[in-house]
Amino acid sequence: MAPQAVPAAAFVARPAPSDLPEPLAEPAVADLKLETVLGALSDPLRLRIVRKLLLESESFDHSCGWFGIDRPKSTLTHHFKALREAGVTRQRQYGLERRSQVRVDDLEARFPGLLGLVAAWTPQEP
Repeated sequence: MAPQAVPAAAFVARPAPSDLPEPLAEPAVADLKLETVLGALSDPLRLRIVRKLLLESESFDHSCGWFGIDRPKSTLTHHFKALREAGVTRQRQYGLERRSQVRVDDLEARFPGLLGLVAAWTPQEP
């Protein structure tokens, strides 16, 4: 039996704090392309990152350290950049730290149900 998609209401975007830095460069909603988004999500590590943000987010956005991924910082930087450039996540610079969040409203508007499939995905243990 195929996994059931998680309803979008299960991962509603958290309200934005009032004093946010501007987001880093990202594609506009109208410029989001399914093939680019799926390409970014085709990497299992990036898929885990997005799923964790959707299902376990504790605040508006999160730094790389919150994910608990045991990889070199340069590798993580590459993966977070790929997600941002594809339009899956939004990143903001807080001093020396970049924090990420999923662009829930933008992705649901452009590709309804996609994030539900990501949230319903069950990762294989490495």
